[in-house]
Amino acid sequence: MSDGIYPSVKGEVFSAVCERLLGNPGADDAEVMESIKSCIVSNPLSRTITPRQRGIMAHELFNRIRRLDVLQDLLDDDSITEIMVNGTEEIFIEREGRLIASGTRFESKDRLADMIGKIAAGVNRTVNLSSPILDARLPDGSRVNAVLDPVAINGPSMTIRRFPKSPIDAGMLVSKNSITEPALGLLRRLVMSGYNILISGSTGCGKTTFLNIMSSFIPKDERIVTIEDSAELRIMGIRNLVRLETRSATAGGCSEITIRDLIKTALRMRPDRIVVGEVRGEEAIDMLQAFNVGQDGSLSTIHANSAQDALSRLETMVMLSTNIPAEALRRQIVSGVDIIVHLGRLRDKSRHVLEIIEVTGMNGREFSVNTLYRFSETGEEGGRIKGTLVREGSLVNTEKLLRAGISIKEDEPV
Repeated sequence: MSDGIYPSVKGEVFSAVCERLLGNPGADDAEVMESIKSCIVSNPLSRTITPRQRGIMAHELFNRIRRLDVLQDLLDDDSITEIMVNGTEEIFIEREGRLIASGTRFESKDRLADMIGKIAAGVNRTVNLSSPILDARLPDGSRVNAVLDPVAINGPSMTIRRFPKSPIDAGMLVSKNSITEPALGLLRRLVMSGYNILISGSTGCGKTTFLNIMSSFIPKDERIVTIEDSAELRIMGIRNLVRLETRSATAGGCSEITIRDLIKTALRMRPDRIVVGEVRGEEAIDMLQAFNVGQDGSLSTIHANSAQDALSRLETMVMLSTNIPAEALRRQIVSGVDIIVHLGRLRDKSRHVLEIIEVTGMNGREFSVNTLYRFSETGEEGGRIKGTLVREGSLVNTEKLLRAGISIKEDEPV
């Protein structure tokens, strides 16, 4: 079969199927597949391709019409954790922490742009030349970011962050040596006791996954409000749960709803705890206020290079959105943030908890912290980093543990 015949047949069959479906807009998946097969058989040029190639064509056309086109097979592969579409160039994927070329690509900018529009429509969002950036999610919970040209110079670009179908639990983190049992036990006590915890780290280090695990330690009889850009959290076992998600402004006149708006309204919902998927801008001041008005046990994530840097970034974000004097702001941070857990990826691409610190106060104009655990590298074997979290200090502020009736002796059961 010449290289030119297959795409020619495929294009003609696609047009024929679309024409048939116009007369049957309510067709189910089986009817669509039957129409595709029928149109392939009735196309004169289809005799020049093999039965196997006709089967591949039917699969590709079905994915194009009813699924997510060339992305569908990648999304069906559970070993893939990230999909990166760089215009119409080759699509890259992340598998086991390493980036590799997938060998697939979109045939044209129009098809890629149509797919981005289809994803946006699925979550009632708009992406176009006047609003060229999209943050959305797929039905399976995967997170999608897309940018249209001309903002994306080499054509529409899209990144899809996959999440495992079976959520990673605390036991799996320990088995993967991402955290030690004693450190996890301490965090479990702190969450149950109502310590405000900030999870920091770089992109792709597992902050959302870790936030899900920390949320699983919240007592089941509490009322939780979650706030996210795109809903990703999977909080299990909490019956009294309210999930809030931001909304972009639309051409139809719908106004934008920001994380800041949602934090403000969440405080009127009588929450026991507020869980914010990520703070990255002016909403930091509202999250900090929530931490300081009795919402003990609230959780959030932040991008940072270290646990100490997370405090500096939080301070900077608040200062950019308010005129609070620096000294008063630092007192608010010290009063509101109790614990920072810093995650990172090592050079072998493995994810680990690298640091757990307690915010204890101010030392002059600097934040005073107490390092509870720090990752210590002990060597390398077979290309894998060996190391463990080492205990460096004991918890100083134990008042919340005592109020919750939880022993400060960490070797005792909760």
